[in-house]
Amino acid sequence: MKLVGAVSVTVLSLLLAGGMPAHSQQDQQEQKDRKESKPDRQAKPAEHQPESRPEPGVQRPTPQQEQQQRMQQERTQQQEQQRTQQERTQQQEQQRTQQERTQQQQQQRAQQQQQQQEQQQRTQQERQREQTQQQQQRAEQQQQQLERQRQQTQQQQQQRAQQQQLEHQRQQTQQQEQQQQLDRERRQTQQQQQVQQQQQRQRQDVEQQQQRAQQQNRQEQNRQQQARLSQERQQQLIQQQQQRVVQYRERWDQQERVAQQRTAALQQQRRMSQYRFQQEYFQRERDQQLRWRNEHHDYEHDPYFYTAPIYRYNRGGSYYEINQYGADLLRQAVNYGYQEGFRAGVADREDRWRADYQDSYAYQDANYGYSGYYVDQADYNYYFREGFRRGYEDGYDNRYQYGAYSDGNYSILGNVLSVILNLQPLQ
Repeated sequence: MKLVGAVSVTVLSLLLAGGMPAHSQQDQQEQKDRKESKPDRQAKPAEHQPESRPEPGVQRPTPQQEQQQRMQQERTQQQEQQRTQQERTQQQEQQRTQQERTQQQQQQRAQQQQQQQEQQQRTQQERQREQTQQQQQRAEQQQQQLERQRQQTQQQQQQRAQQQQLEHQRQQTQQQEQQQQLDRERRQTQQQQQVQQQQQRQRQDVEQQQQRAQQQNRQEQNRQQQARLSQERQQQLIQQQQQRVVQYRERWDQQERVAQQRTAALQQQRRMSQYRFQQEYFQRERDQQLRWRNEHHDYEHDPYFYTAPIYRYNRGGSYYEINQYGADLLRQAVNYGYQEGFRAGVADREDRWRADYQDSYAYQDANYGYSGYYVDQADYNYYFREGFRRGYEDGYDNRYQYGAYSDGNYSILGNVLSVILNLQPLQ
């Protein structure tokens, strides 16, 4: 860098030294031109001092003509002076241009020399840098080789430690699996015992329900033999029944369209277990409807229409009277509701869907097992849903709190059924 600074100072000194003489010569030339131009101006009036006399026979010019001639001569002289001045100016410009070219050439030579010196310095620095980099690379390679050797040693040690740890874990896992197997076998044995005990209790409950039902049937038959409705009352019940059947069949057609919409919604939600359950439920209900529509009901010989009421029940704050055949149908509604509710709960549990028995189509429909006879549709729907809710809870929670499973069928417990219906004998 010091060498570059010295070269720059030298070049600037040469340029200033070369420029100063040129400017001095230019100033001297301009002063000389001004001195030469002054005698010319002084000599010009002398040229016009002698006056020539006119030759005989020639007309003498007038003063105006003489004045014009003098003005013409002055203009001519001025033009010559201007041309002379322009030529001098051009010469000066040429000299100045030549001087500038010379200075530029000197500057270019100085810049070239400086660039060559800088290039040499850069080349030398690059060589030094390459040598330094090569030395660093060799040192890094040696360091990397040492690091790889150290890593290989560590990996070998870690592999041995992992193998030992895996072997220890394998032994612990085997011990845990053996213990878990023993625990599962013990739990399975306990569950089997509990299931057997529960099934035994359920069978006892079913037998007791059957015995009570048989006793009630015998008592009711005895009462029915003693009490019989009048002919006029029988005709009223038959007319009500016929109207009830017509209304129910009209609602069934509407409910079929609702079932189709509900099926599409389940497919969109990908609830395949609930979808299959609804399809099976609707198919069972449709088969019942087709079978009942093809049958001809014999109102004259149906004992429901001439049997007097023997029970009363409370629903919605009002009491209703019913005979044995109507009571049997309400019991059937509760049992059918429990069965369908249990299946619906299992389906939602398999689909891992949230518990919501009211969302099920079977709960909303609540008509399975109902043909339109003996009781109002609203009464049948109410008791069907009461059984459905309890069956859904047992199915979803995988338990038998309200019912039992026997011979492939789900049935509600007798004490739960009695609480739901709360049938009270008429005095």
